[in-house]
Amino acid sequence: MTGVGSADSVGTAVRRLDGPLKVTGNARYAAEQPETEPLYAHLIQSTVARGRVSSIETAEAEAVEGVAGVLTRHNAPALASTEDPEMRVLQSDEVAYRGQIVAVVLAGSAHVATQAANLVRVEYAESEHDVELPDGDSSRLVDAGIDSDVDTGGVDEAWESAQARVDVTCTTPLEHNNPMEPHATVATWADGQLTLHDSTQGVHATRSAVEALFGLEHVRVISPYVGGGFGSKGLPHAPLVAAGLAAMAFPGRAVKVTVTRQQMFTLVGHRPATVQRLRLAADHSGRLVSLSHDIAVSASRVKDYVEQAGAPSGTMYASPQRRIRHRMAELDLPAPTWMRAPGECPGMFGLEVAVDELAEQCGMDPIDFRIRNEPETDPSSGLPFSSRNLLRCLQVGAERFGWGERSWRRGRGQHGIGVASAAFPAFQIPGSRARIVFTGERYRVEIGAADIGTGTWTALAQIAADALEVPLDDVDLRIGDTALPKASLAGGSSGLASWGGTVTEAAREFRDEHGKDPVDGAETTSKMPRNPDAGQYSMHAFGAQFAEVRVDADTGEIRVPRMLGVFAAGRIVNPRTARSQLVGGMIMGVSMALHEHSALDPRFGHVVNHDFAGYHIASNADVGDVEATWVDEHDPHVNSVGVKGIGEVGIVGAAPAIANAAYAATGVRVRDLPLTLDSFLR
Repeated sequence: MTGVGSADSVGTAVRRLDGPLKVTGNARYAAEQPETEPLYAHLIQSTVARGRVSSIETAEAEAVEGVAGVLTRHNAPALASTEDPEMRVLQSDEVAYRGQIVAVVLAGSAHVATQAANLVRVEYAESEHDVELPDGDSSRLVDAGIDSDVDTGGVDEAWESAQARVDVTCTTPLEHNNPMEPHATVATWADGQLTLHDSTQGVHATRSAVEALFGLEHVRVISPYVGGGFGSKGLPHAPLVAAGLAAMAFPGRAVKVTVTRQQMFTLVGHRPATVQRLRLAADHSGRLVSLSHDIAVSASRVKDYVEQAGAPSGTMYASPQRRIRHRMAELDLPAPTWMRAPGECPGMFGLEVAVDELAEQCGMDPIDFRIRNEPETDPSSGLPFSSRNLLRCLQVGAERFGWGERSWRRGRGQHGIGVASAAFPAFQIPGSRARIVFTGERYRVEIGAADIGTGTWTALAQIAADALEVPLDDVDLRIGDTALPKASLAGGSSGLASWGGTVTEAAREFRDEHGKDPVDGAETTSKMPRNPDAGQYSMHAFGAQFAEVRVDADTGEIRVPRMLGVFAAGRIVNPRTARSQLVGGMIMGVSMALHEHSALDPRFGHVVNHDFAGYHIASNADVGDVEATWVDEHDPHVNSVGVKGIGEVGIVGAAPAIANAAYAATGVRVRDLPLTLDSFLR
């Protein structure tokens, strides 16, 4: 049902329209919102992992010159809803995790607020806590209640009688989102309206959540520019609530809350840890006969969130017997949340490492093994795929990467290459609306969408231009404000599919109502059209990741000099911004493979490496030649624009490709992330 207009902007590598504003410092981010005599907030966090605040003394802090006040559970405004424990800020003396906000100091400068915070005395009645995901102790796990869990029966019998089989356990650690721009909010309460300049992936989603929390009818959220989110800014978190409470306590004065890099490790979510047991079996021809993926994940007592790492095992390969099960350990940890490609990213690591091992047992090339087990329909739903070009990605990638020429070269720099598949669902979130107004010279396109640094300002304008059949310069796009028509959030790689379809429909209706020569002020508002093929097809983006790895035989040091990702992601609106997203995802995959690991101290319940000195991410020295490309794909069913999300499929498959390459280089199979040098010095 693709139907973008006949102009030629879509598919063109247009430079970012917001680029000049950003490189000149004129793109204003949340914390940079200028205000007259704002108050700066310093968040005081609990130093125990579980218990309650038994006493809190604020007098000395309040006496400091420049301090406006200290909010605690005793004087903070009451929230209208306290159903969500993560958002229940300063509403009780209960402490559910280390790092929870227990007080907020407000002062005329950030320096004074920090100084005064050191004078607040908090005493706790501490309780026993538990923060560790059990490894091998299933008695502490409970069923996670995932609807897509499946057991066809006969899994164990098929595994026992198979010619080739693997039974392996893979682990992925706790990881934390760290976009370049930490979370920030500037909140103002005036004349019965709460205004929030917030760093968010969805202004309307934030508005709805805040209105429910505070029991308000008039909340405005403004967020034209966001410096990355990767899921952590998809939903509001406790610092935003603290900002709102502080603003209501000091009417008329703007309150600035900026989360520090260290606070990113406690207050805005994380990717849960997983322990994945995979039992895969194949017959003499290399066809899967049994696939079992048993996942244990860390969870929080304060938030109902499960990392669904079994999702890839429901989609990727054909197997007559299949069992996918999620269990979780409810721990005294901060609330987890979405992190780039939630579920698929850690789940594909376990699955693709196990597939690599089974291919070896079958004596097959890993790519041939994947081709042999390509399903005709979605194994989990039985639906046909709207389009599935995984095999083309594997074949194109193999040729470009030199897969057929691979060899091991033992020596000081052991060298190998590896491959892994990638997939991510093609979501489209309903409910968006768009308004088009002709202003005499240009078409103003209004929609409350978000640009989290991915290129929405440019790509959505390109879609609008083509849909209106006008030059790109004739489009004046407006996004990032709840004063604009409602739009879904930028999450699950759904943004452009949802907003693009909405804008395209609005353009079609605008032309129907006003023709090609509209009068000044002509206006049309429309909503996202229903996709008649939704529910009739299984819709995913696919990809193949290739990695070259060198491991130093003496030190175990790992280098990734070369990576290639080949993707099938529907229509590519802007090759320049698309390549940027995909390469960014692959580099984040290098981080996942080699560095990212939030180290918990079980004695105190906190992440000890809570800054970039201890929590490593890939830097320039870690990244070699990273190439992302795609195969042409026309999907007539996925949505009216023909696009699939590309924000997340780029990271999926990167870590297992590197792990498989490391095995090819060294003969040492490492199933635990990250791949650290000690893993290869056994």
